[in-house]
Amino acid sequence: MSGRHLSVINVIAFCFCVFCSSISAQQDSVDSVRVQAERGDAIAQYNLGVMYAEGRGVPMDDTEAVRWYRLAAEQGDIVAQANLGLMYTEGRGVPMDDTEAVRWYRLAAEQGDIVAQANLGLMYTEGRGAPMDDAEAVRWYRLAAEQGDVVAQVNLAVMYVDGRGVSPDSVLAHMWLDLAMSQLTGESMQQAREARDLVGLQLTVAQLEKAQRLAREWESGQFSDR
Repeated sequence: MSGRHLSVINVIAFCFCVFCSSISAQQDSVDSVRVQAERGDAIAQYNLGVMYAEGRGVPMDDTEAVRWYRLAAEQGDIVAQANLGLMYTEGRGVPMDDTEAVRWYRLAAEQGDIVAQANLGLMYTEGRGAPMDDAEAVRWYRLAAEQGDVVAQVNLAVMYVDGRGVSPDSVLAHMWLDLAMSQLTGESMQQAREARDLVGLQLTVAQLEKAQRLAREWESGQFSDR
């Protein structure tokens, strides 16, 4: 955030799904995972993709990561689909291709993957791989934000501040920034706090109390941003 003004470009970031099981003895894990992956196990294929993407127990190799993600994604593994989308977004191991990224994000997002939902929202916000569509961006941000995705919560707050895809609503913007701040640390938390406090300056005492109450209701599972 810069210029003391919320900016979608400065706030939004792509998310990457992480390895879904711990690796204690890395080489033994790589060998074991590879055996299972070569037998067609989608979870093992996904995990091997992460190992290559992050250089865990094997040399970092984006092309190999993409190969294993794709094998898992084509079997319907939603986390592999989300990660494959990101590889296309960033041009890692494949030529950058926003249309292909959107295709994989959508497959995962429609099955409920929150990272894919947040990333798909960004693609609509920026008009990458799909026509720019703020309402569609808000729809995907909201789905991810309501599942607790911190990036989506911040991005949804920005949309409420700017009135993009939704009517401007400083109360809901404050609520989502407050919820996001509770998950962040360091500089990111400070930026979210500053943004929340800027929004708070626009609120009456009653509106601020409402935003805080809504945040508490969300945390207790009693609130839906609909």
